[in-house]
Amino acid sequence: MPIIERDQASGRGPADQRVQTTQRSQAKESRRQALLSSAATLFALNGFNRVSLEDLGAAAGVSGPAVYRHFAGKQAVLGALLLSVSQELLEGGRRVAADAGDPAAALARLVQFHVDFALSNPDVIRVQDRDFSNLSDNDQAEVRTLQRNYVELWVEVLQELHGGTDTAELRMRAHAAFGLINSTPHSVRSHGRRVAVKSARPLLESMALAALLVTASPVPGE
Repeated sequence: MPIIERDQASGRGPADQRVQTTQRSQAKESRRQALLSSAATLFALNGFNRVSLEDLGAAAGVSGPAVYRHFAGKQAVLGALLLSVSQELLEGGRRVAADAGDPAAALARLVQFHVDFALSNPDVIRVQDRDFSNLSDNDQAEVRTLQRNYVELWVEVLQELHGGTDTAELRMRAHAAFGLINSTPHSVRSHGRRVAVKSARPLLESMALAALLVTASPVPGE
C-alpha cells in the first residue's frame, strides 16, 4: 500500500493542501471582485479623483493598505474595472452572434445582450463616460481596441442586413444604438419617477432595433 506523505507540522496531506490553496485563491478573487464592485459604485457616485484607496477598502471590507495585495494602486483598479467590462462585452457579444441562426436573429440578440448589460451596469457606464481619461495610456489603448472590436462585431452583422451600405454608416448606426441604450439607465435610476426595468427593457430593445434597421429618408428640400 502506498504511503501518503503528510506535513509533519500540520498533519495535512497533499490533497488537503490543494484544497486549502484553492480556498485561498477563491477568497482572494472574491475580495478582488468586491473591490471592483465597490470601485464602480464609488467612482460613479463621487468621481475617480475624489475616491481614495481607503474609501475603496472600507467599502469592500478591507483596510486601505490591503488593496495593494490586489492592485498596484487606484489607477490600476480603474483599469481592471474598465478592461474587464470591455472584455466581457466583446466575448459575450461574440457568443451571442455565433449562436444565432441568421443575421436578423443575431442583431436582435446583440441588442438584448447590450440592453441587459446597460441596465445591469449603469455605474460602470457612468465611470466609462466620465473617467476614461484617468486610465493609464496602455489601459486606454487596450480598452479602445476591445471596444472597436465590439463595434466591428455589430458592423459585420449589420452588413448582412444592409447590403451595399457604406461601412462608416453602419458604424454610425451601431454607435447611435449604443448611445441610446447606454444613456437610458441614468434616467431609469435617477431622474424623477423611476421606470421599472421590466418596462424599460422591451422599450429599449424596440427603439434600438428600429434605429439599427430604419431606412434613411431624404431630407425635405434637398
